[in-house]
Amino acid sequence: MSLRVGVHVSIGGGIQNSITNATNIGCTSFQIFSRNPRQWKAKHLETEAITLFKENLIQSPIDSKAVFVHMPYLPNLSAPTSELYEKSILTLTDEISRCNLLEIPYLVIHLGSHLGKGEQNGISQLIQACKKSFQNYENNGFSKNNVKLLLENSAGQKNSIGSKVEELQKILDQLGTSEYGICLDTCHLFAAGYDLSTEKGIYELLDLFDDCIGIQHLKLIHLNDSKGELGSGLDRHYHIGMGKIGENGFKTLINAKKLKNLPFIMETPIDSIRGDKENLDYVKQLRD
Repeated sequence: MSLRVGVHVSIGGGIQNSITNATNIGCTSFQIFSRNPRQWKAKHLETEAITLFKENLIQSPIDSKAVFVHMPYLPNLSAPTSELYEKSILTLTDEISRCNLLEIPYLVIHLGSHLGKGEQNGISQLIQACKKSFQNYENNGFSKNNVKLLLENSAGQKNSIGSKVEELQKILDQLGTSEYGICLDTCHLFAAGYDLSTEKGIYELLDLFDDCIGIQHLKLIHLNDSKGELGSGLDRHYHIGMGKIGENGFKTLINAKKLKNLPFIMETPIDSIRGDKENLDYVKQLRD
């Protein structure tokens, strides 16, 4: 299969514009927010915008299974029971609904922070939040759910959930895989202590993931270099090949047999050094 690679694109001017924004720079996969990610309140998705989004996607060269929505920044699904936690569940329910309306198959979620209450409490809260969100969706009388939640690994910041493969395994074992999968972020992996700068480190990680979870449950790679050092716990994305992971690491990842059919999405900076198209073009030339 040819390389499916893209970036997180803007929905400015309407969600239907995201497809043009993606294809204009050569994406064969892309990710969006379905709303303003820095606000709790979301604008209603208009029927016309939904229809245009679907039509534009059909007419584009992008496979509909290589399109992803990312949860907004504000929710914390691992928080202790509180107003924040309840609002987070309502937001997740709404995002599941929006993805179903747009016929986008995958919703990427950050696993959140236990806010000092301990890993086990955080995992328990996360599992309850995910299950309750799907139950809410069903109770609202919507059509059958066709969306999978993709659990994204964290960078290992204080109180965070899911920085280690074994933690992700523990969560997925309790949730099952019919409505859940995994998204691995390379910057987060490196920050959490997985050395992706070497071929050895990459293959050890992929073997570990396959043994613990099963590579078939990995649905997306967030392809980001790291400004922080190995094991630093710093979530600092950087341009591909210019950070601590480096070109050799990304060349190995892009060509790894276990990842050959997966979409790769970049969430790299846009600055005077490189924009999205430059990072995209750089990654494409790494494929053998």
